[in-house]
Amino acid sequence: MIRYFKKIIPFVCLSIVSWGITAQEKENETLETERVVIVKAYTPTISDAFKVKSTPVLNDSITQQKKQIRYSIFSVPVASTYTPAKGRAANIDRPKPIKIYDNYATLGFGNFTSVLAEFYSNFQINRSDNIGVYLHHNSSQGGIEDVQLDDKFYNTSLDFNYTSRNRDYTYGIEIGAEHQLYNWYGLPETPGFTPEEISAIDPQQNYYGAKLGGKLQFDDLYFKRATLKYRFFGDALSSIEHHVVTKPTFEFEVGNSLITTNFIVDYLNGNFERDIDQALQTPNNYGILNLGVNPSLVILRDNLTVNLGAAIYYSIDTENTDNDFFVYPKVTASYRLADDHVIAYGGLEGELHQNTYRDAVLQNPFVSPTLIIEPTNALYDAYFGLKGKISDVVSYNFRGSYLSEDEKPLFVNNTRAVIPLQGYDNGNSFSYRYDDVITISGYGELNFEINKKFKLGATAEYFNYESEDEQEAWNLPELKASVLLDYQINKQWFLGAQLFYVGERKDINNAIVALPSSPVPTITLDSYFDANVNVGYRLNDQLSFFVKGNNLAGENYERWVNFPVQDIQILGGVTYKFDY
Repeated sequence: MIRYFKKIIPFVCLSIVSWGITAQEKENETLETERVVIVKAYTPTISDAFKVKSTPVLNDSITQQKKQIRYSIFSVPVASTYTPAKGRAANIDRPKPIKIYDNYATLGFGNFTSVLAEFYSNFQINRSDNIGVYLHHNSSQGGIEDVQLDDKFYNTSLDFNYTSRNRDYTYGIEIGAEHQLYNWYGLPETPGFTPEEISAIDPQQNYYGAKLGGKLQFDDLYFKRATLKYRFFGDALSSIEHHVVTKPTFEFEVGNSLITTNFIVDYLNGNFERDIDQALQTPNNYGILNLGVNPSLVILRDNLTVNLGAAIYYSIDTENTDNDFFVYPKVTASYRLADDHVIAYGGLEGELHQNTYRDAVLQNPFVSPTLIIEPTNALYDAYFGLKGKISDVVSYNFRGSYLSEDEKPLFVNNTRAVIPLQGYDNGNSFSYRYDDVITISGYGELNFEINKKFKLGATAEYFNYESEDEQEAWNLPELKASVLLDYQINKQWFLGAQLFYVGERKDINNAIVALPSSPVPTITLDSYFDANVNVGYRLNDQLSFFVKGNNLAGENYERWVNFPVQDIQILGGVTYKFDY
């Protein structure tokens, strides 16, 4: 039966195809062109569509299951004489490391008979102990135009230090001595001085100092570190000052936070031969003991760092039996807004600052040894800023602050005594006046590090002062700016530059006698610009030569009233590095 169907099926199919072709030909002969009008476009619906299954179900009775195949591997060892070559790292051309020497000596000479000398040496006793020695000398024999008194100066210091680094702790000792010589050469123009009066003035002042200190630091103890510093300072006019400061520190870790507590003991004692008022021929003594504690808690949270702390001081005036209690905030915080590109920071901090005779001399070496010494109560310094990197080349730092200080020392020009007893009684020295001052300031800084050979930095500061009792914030500028440049031209030549600008300052004009009810007559010191450039040539790793130019703008400006500075200064010298 099946064989019969196989023969008749092809015949039927062939007959159907032949009939279809004949019918089509007849229809084509009678087909006419007609116009078809579409009433509505076809709009399919979801129901018209159907989803094709990704794996359709087959309904086939002859579908067969695949037979499971099992595999097995027979491992047969094959003898081989091939030995792979060992890999070798590629050679990298590394630059020759720069030789670092532990010792150097510098000697230079310039106009105004100036001398610059420096010597540093580091002795490595063993793997843990070393000794350092540093000597510095800078002097000039003077020669400022239109100055009627000797204006030479010396500045010499010598320091020794010893450090021992052990497994669990580190300790060190430092010893130093210093000598400075200056002259009160700034005589006022009015009233004038006769040649006899000028020849009778001895303007020379010598300052002497010595220091002794030690430090101790532990790695794994709650008692983290401690420092102790003693400094003696005096002058050729029998002024003496002793200053001792010790600061032990304790640290505790609580979870992810760090608790730090600093204890402060600051003792100052000194005396001057007399007061600035010649009528008071009694010694001017001072003694202050400040006891303080400063706890703080450091909190780290991802991009946020917060330091919560406070400072508590008890100040004892041993000469006047006047004691005070002070509490200051110590709160700082920083937050990374965009990694290292934008970091916001701010703080609210206060401090009890111990003023000393030595600090006054470092700021103004022409002070008279008649100062009133007392601490400054910096109530609070509220500041906020942004810092970070614009790119790998440019970094920035901008800050604004509001500072409130009680008993802030201000330098003022002393009046000329009726009967000068010392060299500083001729209107050619300065003393302190204390006042409560509020300072609003803005600070901006940009640094450009083009590459490792070229660096450029610029800063600018603006100050606005509000004093309570004094007419002006004496000798404080409203504007300060600086530009620093460091350029390694090539392997031998290098260049550096420092540009400084200081705005106008005001001081008391003692040449004018004012009535008690009238304002204090003032004198305005002009702003000044100071350009310093140094050029060096490195002959080899050990020997180099340099030339320094200071005040290249040539301005004979006055840093203090009646005290002009040296104009263009050129100094050249040599530096030699060595090892023992």
